[in-house]
Amino acid sequence: MEKLLWCFLTMISFSQAFGHEDMSTWAFVFPKVSDTSYVSLEAESKEPLNAFTVCLRFYTALSTVRSFSIFSYATEKSYNDILLFWTKDKGYHFAVGGPEVLFTVSEIPQAPTHICASWESATGIVELWVDGKPRVRKSLNKGYTVWTNASIILGQEQDSYGGRFDAKQSLVGDIGDVNMWDFVLSPEQINAVYVGGTLSPNVLNWRSLKYKAQGEVFIKPQLWS
Repeated sequence: MEKLLWCFLTMISFSQAFGHEDMSTWAFVFPKVSDTSYVSLEAESKEPLNAFTVCLRFYTALSTVRSFSIFSYATEKSYNDILLFWTKDKGYHFAVGGPEVLFTVSEIPQAPTHICASWESATGIVELWVDGKPRVRKSLNKGYTVWTNASIILGQEQDSYGGRFDAKQSLVGDIGDVNMWDFVLSPEQINAVYVGGTLSPNVLNWRSLKYKAQGEVFIKPQLWS
């Protein structure tokens, strides 16, 4: 009840302060198409990234209907410094520094889905894991460095630093368990995260999350708990 009341008051006041709390049993819910509803996340680490892994769970019925954003990490250097994006009839687009690769998938099952995406500058190797299973590795933007002062958005895709949202790219559904590390997780570590481990994420930590919700976003118990 306290969590729901807090969320209601936040929506009324549109507070600019970042909340900071343990979200381990909760999810953000985006109940309808919008270009004004989103969640901003504040990274724990402010350092440039020469490697990373981001893992999260989401639940949507949009995969056969239209494209939508899953994770948008923009900097002043590139508004697609990191982007995970679903394109209808194609699959997962994974961008680093602007360039992107496609991991072909016909559709997302209408069930909560867990994904982990990793990249390292030294080799350019990218990995995508879906529900604990790896896709074939690909190469992307070798030698690049992901910049600092990120604008990290859930629910929308940024077409400029912190804004220019398109309702037709918005997520409708639930998202949670968003964690991020400044290194590439091993296959064993990714499997541990998939079954509920945390491994002390040092960029985004769902158990100690700094976030700010804007518009019609609700905090509800996770449906996959």
